[in-house]
Amino acid sequence: MSSILVIGGGAAGLIAAIMGAKTGASVTLLERNERLGKKILITGKGRCNVTSAADVEEIVRHFPGNGTFLYSSLRAFDSARTVEFFENLGVPLKIERGQRVFPVSDRAQDVVDALEKELKRLGVSVHYGQRVKAIKRKAEGAVAGVVTEKGDSFPASAIIIATGGMTYPGTGSTGDGYRLAQIVGHEIKPLRPSLVPLVTEEKWIADLQGLSLKNVRLTLTTKNGKKLGEDFGEMIFTHFGLSGPLILTLSKKATDYWEQKGKSTDQKEPLTMKINLKPALTPEQLDRRIQRDFEQYARKQYKNALQDLLPKSLIPVIQKLSMIPEDKFVHQINRQERFRLQELIRAMTLTVVDHRPMKEAIVTAGGVSIKEINPKTMASKIVPGLFFAGEVIDVDGYTGGFNLQGAWSTGAIAGKSAAEVVTDT
Repeated sequence: MSSILVIGGGAAGLIAAIMGAKTGASVTLLERNERLGKKILITGKGRCNVTSAADVEEIVRHFPGNGTFLYSSLRAFDSARTVEFFENLGVPLKIERGQRVFPVSDRAQDVVDALEKELKRLGVSVHYGQRVKAIKRKAEGAVAGVVTEKGDSFPASAIIIATGGMTYPGTGSTGDGYRLAQIVGHEIKPLRPSLVPLVTEEKWIADLQGLSLKNVRLTLTTKNGKKLGEDFGEMIFTHFGLSGPLILTLSKKATDYWEQKGKSTDQKEPLTMKINLKPALTPEQLDRRIQRDFEQYARKQYKNALQDLLPKSLIPVIQKLSMIPEDKFVHQINRQERFRLQELIRAMTLTVVDHRPMKEAIVTAGGVSIKEINPKTMASKIVPGLFFAGEVIDVDGYTGGFNLQGAWSTGAIAGKSAAEVVTDT
């Protein structure tokens, strides 16, 4: 019997299998792990940011670079369709700050359970612990099935590669899809981490480990001042540098810049990250605020005069960077020193020298070239019967549910398109 074979039981693979089976096609899903949806379970800190409530245009804008490739799949299966899909599966959703959509239960497990239940209802055959070794092809070049590392053979008239990227290898994402695609002739665009913590040069950063800052503005520039990106929100200091939502978003600007420069890991051009700790205040307002605090603590030493203005753990660092002696009495601080403090609060500067390893990134940038994939069907333009879905494709977006929506959209279209191939076989 002609059938669809889905490689990978992540977000894209699960919805591809479901959509293919809904047409009545025979669907087999191969998952190398002992369970499905392992990466889904860790998204949104275990809550699963299912999608974004933004419209298609807005979602595409959150996929810089190759985002326009997603127009067709997003229009066919947009975020509203995603919400409808999951609520029909018994997973009520809610919209939170920034148009982020989560399960009402705040449990990613509910999303995975619902998808597994639907697979069973539709009769999808799921095989665990099966890592695909090679794709078999017919004499004329079309797919014929796969062979796994265990030596098992699975015939198929259509194959969907939905193996994810190379991030979070513990979830099974170790680049299998890139290898399989390359073997059959597809071009793989250079792989690099996207949405990844950044490493800074300054050693004092370790003193701030664990400090989270909300409502700050970050600006990433080259050393000569060219702005690469700017954003407002939340960040966190780590022992190696910077992380948190803001950093993950700006990290893509950094990794893209380094990729364009073509530098190797140990030759990256240092970048500048400026943190505005009080973006809601103009320079004049901030100066008045500092003067007010200094008047209140005029008889105290400088080290004891900033507790109303800054987080406790940040005060010693700011004191050192401002070059004002910590034991100097506040009423002795001159205008020049006060202005230096003001400038530091508005532009605390760090030198970004690298990103963390691929295994710590949320998304993989690069992948199967979009030039070789039909955006309306997710079908390979090179191998008849072969389809792609999700992170394995050279399209990656920012945080906020966008990457998962990309997986749902491309997976849904791949599943439907593969079913048409099977029907015609």
